[in-house]
Amino acid sequence: MERIKIVTDSTCDLDPETLREYKITSVPLKVYFGEKEYRDGIDITSEEFYKMLKTSPYHPRTSQPSPYEFLECYKSLKSEADRIISIHISSKLSGTYNSALIAKKMVDIPVDVIDTEGASIMVGIIAREAARASLEGKSREEIIELINYLKEKIKIYFSVDTLEYLQKGGRIGKAAAFLGGLLNIKPILTLKEGIIVPVDRVRGKDRVYSRLLELVRQDNITGPLNVAIMNSNARDEADILKNMLLNEFQVKEIITADLGPVIGTHTGPGVIGVVFYS
Repeated sequence: MERIKIVTDSTCDLDPETLREYKITSVPLKVYFGEKEYRDGIDITSEEFYKMLKTSPYHPRTSQPSPYEFLECYKSLKSEADRIISIHISSKLSGTYNSALIAKKMVDIPVDVIDTEGASIMVGIIAREAARASLEGKSREEIIELINYLKEKIKIYFSVDTLEYLQKGGRIGKAAAFLGGLLNIKPILTLKEGIIVPVDRVRGKDRVYSRLLELVRQDNITGPLNVAIMNSNARDEADILKNMLLNEFQVKEIITADLGPVIGTHTGPGVIGVVFYS
């Protein structure tokens, strides 16, 4: 039986316990406040990041792992793996996937590099399920088939509390950010073919919850849902959405995922969203 190890990156937003349980190796991206570098999930936690976001005079910036960092990761797994499947954030949102591709050509162990076309816990769910399949002894072909199935089935809808951070990251213009703040407009967003795209705009936080439920309902999924509630420094709001989902839908599994420093740099605090599949 081929021994297969799963690698991902820190934008997966899986908690350390899950990474350990499923024997997943996560390569950290980096966050910078001024010239100070922090490895996502190693040198800085989500809680610490959101505190610094409020107090630091610097707006944070991020960078992907270098090919060398992926090379060192892959080489470190050679003694316990015959093959690696490396699962990453959308190549249209980060250069992480491309760094992994370069490293793949430099190491003498077979590596499949996967562009999930997703972000945050979307990546995490795919990595976790691939790791579960690996631990169950599934073949490379079976795991790749599972990954492709999940890429097609997983849906994400989320709202940002303010457009300020998307504007600072160059995702939207200053006028749109100003207008959104002025009118208390909350955009509902999704990921489509690896890119953040708008779905709707609602006014006020209360309307966000009901609109997210409507979007889940509109997907007409049959059977129990697997759900992740994503949030950035907004656990109370996540609990509200979680209870609303549990009251309305048949749920097989529900987890709460905290957006880490890298994703949080681009979304800011107050994000609330739902990731789901059947």
